[in-house]
Formats: sequence, C-alpha cells, structure tokens
Amino acid sequence: MIDGLLYAFLAALSLLVIVPFGHLLAVSLSPAEYSLGGNFFLIPKDFTLEAYKYLLTSSDRFLIAIKNTVYLTVLGTIVNLAVSITLAYGLSKKFLPGRSLMLLLIFFTMIFSAGLIPTYLLVQSLGLLDTYWAIILPGATNAFTVFVMKTFFQGLPESLDEAARIDGAGEVRILLAVVIPLSMPIIATFSLFFMVGHWNQFFQAILYMSDSDKWPIQVLLRQMILSANASIGAEVSSEAMEFQIGNNVKMAAVILALVPIVLVYPFLQKYFASGALLGSVKE
Repeated sequence: MIDGLLYAFLAALSLLVIVPFGHLLAVSLSPAEYSLGGNFFLIPKDFTLEAYKYLLTSSDRFLIAIKNTVYLTVLGTIVNLAVSITLAYGLSKKFLPGRSLMLLLIFFTMIFSAGLIPTYLLVQSLGLLDTYWAIILPGATNAFTVFVMKTFFQGLPESLDEAARIDGAGEVRILLAVVIPLSMPIIATFSLFFMVGHWNQFFQAILYMSDSDKWPIQVLLRQMILSANASIGAEVSSEAMEFQIGNNVKMAAVILALVPIVLVYPFLQKYFASGALLGSVKE
C-alpha cells in the first residue's frame, strides 16, 4: 500500500517535469498558428521541422550564440578544473605554509561576498567587460568545490605520494600522474557542475556583455521569448532583414539549447553520486 502511494507520488512529480518538455517539443514540431492563444497540446499537429530548419539554416544569430556558448563552456570548465584541482591539492598537504590561514580565507567567502556592484567595478577596472573572462574569472572556483576536492585528495593513500617522491617525482608530476587518474569520479562530478553552470550562463552574461555578437544562447533565448515581436537579435540594422518568428521557433530554440548538455550528462552521471559522496565524507 505504502509502496503504491510512493510510486504514484513519484509518477506525479515526474509528470510535472516531463509534461512541460513534451509541450515544448510538440509546439516546436507544429506550425506556428497552432500555438497562438496559449493552446496546450502534447502531440504535434501537422508535423513539420520548419522551425528547426529555420534556426539551423536561416538564423545566423542563433548559430553564433550556440558557438559562443560552446566556447564559453569549454574554456570556463577548463579554467574551473585547473584552478580548483591545483588549489585543493595544495591545501590537502598539511606541510603547506600558511595552509590554515588560506583555508580560513576560503571559508570566509562562503559566508560573506563583496556584492554585485564592487564585483562589477572590479571587472570594469580590469578591462574585462565584453569578454568571456568577465564571466569565467570571477567564478574560477568556489569554496564548496575546493573543500570537497581537498577532502577527497586527503583520503588518497599517502604511500602513493611517498612512492612517487622516492622515484624522484615532484609535486606537479605527482598531481598529474598519480592524483588526477585516481580522482576521476570527483573530477567528473565537478566537470558536470561547471559545464551545466556555463551552458546556462545568463545573469552575468547580461551584466557584462553588451555586444550581442558575443551573447551565449541563454541570453538570446531571453530576447526571443520576451520580445513582443520575437526577433532574433536585440539590434537589427535598417539594411538587414528582421525575422518575425512564432512560438514554434521559440520552443525549437529552447529544445536545441537543451540537447547538447543533456547528451553529455549520461556519460558523467555514473560518477556523479559516488564522486560527491566520496569527497564529502572522507577524512
């Protein structure tokens, strides 16, 4: 009886997630007139791929936004992993001078932050506005990631480090040849965190990026969905054609923006739970 109620409850929760995506897909595969007036349906009407064809062949702005997002995601994830791994590995060594003070300062950032305006002024003073570094560098790592990775590294057998040092390896060689291969679960876990975060980058992109040619896909989707006339691109010159698009193209854009990160998830999912758990409980 209880199991049946639990299954019914989980099925209802699943429907709350699945049904909206089913509607998005159905609208994207139907002509624009069927979605006028807020009509709700889960099965495509007069099945057509025109919306996807338009985005992939006629809309340069959409393809540029996808390219920008891929670039931002790849570069940002590499920077995040490089900073997080090296910082966490150094702090995992008790012989590191000033280790306690550094841990205290990192922990301090979990409680207090400078705020939005000081951060913006700092980014502006460094000349990073309208560059992807304005998005990547302020969030190169975070205290949660560093502490979890540090705990994971501390849980690795010290005998491995000692054996490598006896063979003449330095700290960089130990990190690259010994620690990282043994830490793939935790690295894959945070790779997924970082990738999803950069792919869904929205607020900071609006804050720091005024050049529409550098917008990631989430900012472009905002323009498409919120605009009354739904034109791709915030600014269209008088010599350029302004494409008027319907709800089917909007929904197709949302689906296309979801697909890449959804396809990556299954390859990293098996590491997700185990990596986060290991890094959080080992001493």
